[in-house]
Amino acid sequence: MLSHKATEVVRATLPAVGAAIGDITPLFYKKMFAAHPELERDLFNRGNQASGEQQKALAGSIATYATLLVTPGAPQPRELISRIAHKHASLGVTAEQYLIVYEHLFAAIAEVLGAAATPEVARAWTEVYWDMANTLIEAERGLYNAAGVEDGDVWRTVEVVGRRHESGDAVSFVLAAAGGAALPQFRPGQYISVGVHLPDGARQIRQYSLSAAPRTDRWRITVKRITELANDGVSQPAGEVSNYLYDNIFEGDRLQVSLPFGDITLPGAGTDPLVFITAGIGCTPVMSMLGHLVESGSERQVTVVHADRNKAAHAFRNELKTAVDRMPTAALYRWYEDLGHRNETDMIRAGFVDLSTVAIPADAHVYLCGPLPFMQAVRAELRARHIPADRVHYEVFGPDAWLAS
Repeated sequence: MLSHKATEVVRATLPAVGAAIGDITPLFYKKMFAAHPELERDLFNRGNQASGEQQKALAGSIATYATLLVTPGAPQPRELISRIAHKHASLGVTAEQYLIVYEHLFAAIAEVLGAAATPEVARAWTEVYWDMANTLIEAERGLYNAAGVEDGDVWRTVEVVGRRHESGDAVSFVLAAAGGAALPQFRPGQYISVGVHLPDGARQIRQYSLSAAPRTDRWRITVKRITELANDGVSQPAGEVSNYLYDNIFEGDRLQVSLPFGDITLPGAGTDPLVFITAGIGCTPVMSMLGHLVESGSERQVTVVHADRNKAAHAFRNELKTAVDRMPTAALYRWYEDLGHRNETDMIRAGFVDLSTVAIPADAHVYLCGPLPFMQAVRAELRARHIPADRVHYEVFGPDAWLAS
């Protein structure tokens, strides 16, 4: 909790700092990486740095957290903290690293704000930073304790025991613990981090959803190769690790992976209806959830909506249909931008998702995963249908600027 004086100062300076935060965060990263190049090389996603997405997410998180702190009656930023804490835990972030961030973030604030960054302003925003940092440190320590590990000790070696194409550009890797030991348990919907050493010497880390029902002898992740080109004709940096895994990892290889984390998970109990709305490779966490529902003999009402470019691009196309068919209370709706020469049916249609034709119970828990514009459009439609916001859950592959906004 902020002191009364700091609250007054932050409330008064929030418009100015908020307006400048878009300039502060890129400068912060520049300063930090200059002093600690190993962080850019071995910890931070340099693809997101190049695209600017990480800077936007950080800026939004700081501004949102500060706004909630100084707004009377505002809700606690539990969802924001939980999402960041799980991501940090999957990277093995420790408390000491928050000191590095503080040093270079406040150097950037002082440089951007200039004379406006008075000692009083700096003290007030220092309170904001450490309030958020200590809240995250406590949440991350709780995750480490729950996993039974020391802070940051999340990395394990696994062996690739299976590789299978799920579509033309998506491949699944089946993982087992090296030496035949049991793997840690996970909840349907969670992810692991995968760290790889790239040809230029960098160790880059990405998160991949666990895409099968929970087991302790095998995990499965599914990786999509990114071959599209950006507007300038350069391959999208977000595909750097995914493309490396797709092209280079086969049965018998070993990978460094984290323990499972992630706060968008399937409730362990309850009878409320479930609605899963996915697009493209966003189906991966839902495959774990559906697999668990099938294996547990769930009788919950389940509705699955999936969108894809075409049937050939649809990863898990047959596995998805088989899972739904095994649940007598489940229904599957699919939209393909290009249906080819096949005829439409009630359950398979051409074009883009039209939720007006799908019954969504008012008491349903709705899970979204896919490209951000797709989820934004779906969430707007759910809001128009008066689905409560606390019943809409979503997973973002990458920095979650949406949550902070």
